[in-house]
Amino acid sequence: MIFFENTTFILFLTVALYSIGLFLTTKYKMIIFNPIILSTMILMAYCIVLKVPYEKYEEAGQYIDFFLKPSIVALAIPLYLQWDKIKKQLLPIIFSQLVGCIIGILSVVVIAKLCGAEKEIILSLAPKSVSTPIALEVSSSLKGIPSITAAAVIITGIFGSMVGFRLLNLSRITKPMSQGIAMGTSSHALGTMKALQISDKYGAFASVGMIFNGILTAILAPIILDFLKVYL
Repeated sequence: MIFFENTTFILFLTVALYSIGLFLTTKYKMIIFNPIILSTMILMAYCIVLKVPYEKYEEAGQYIDFFLKPSIVALAIPLYLQWDKIKKQLLPIIFSQLVGCIIGILSVVVIAKLCGAEKEIILSLAPKSVSTPIALEVSSSLKGIPSITAAAVIITGIFGSMVGFRLLNLSRITKPMSQGIAMGTSSHALGTMKALQISDKYGAFASVGMIFNGILTAILAPIILDFLKVYL
């Protein structure tokens, strides 16, 4: 049992499962093989069945967390390569980001309210379309529940990376800039990762969406929710 709790083995298992999911998704093009969903479900079952404490898994997970930071910084490379095109469209990009940010916040607030969610839950869900560190800071400033915010961010990212491009193609939005920005805005890092799998061009535009939406959400979410507090 000690072997199954070994940090090196758990780290290897996590990376292996993700790689298998990535291979199956590429080969069979089926949503069920999404590497994040596949690896998460198997790892949850692994920890439950073998009674591996979360603390043990966290020891292995910290190495993955460490490499996530430079991987996000690495998004600056495709962004730099597409910078000339981005500069030419900067005003439309900023305007679209502003609209996307406001709609992203208002839509989840309205839907949660209509479903009967309590105020604390609504505040926790509001920053669901930005990366986890920003979302948790916004949630804390709004006095939301960080654990619910983290779960909402993960679900949003997974769902967006699974169906985002399909929905965009159905709506006949086909330009790389439009699709990339939409994915980064709505599905943060996971949407950007999915865009990078298509090409560096898509990934660059997705990182623009992720960055702008993160900044705007951090600024506008408290203002919008303060304005709506009477209705919550």
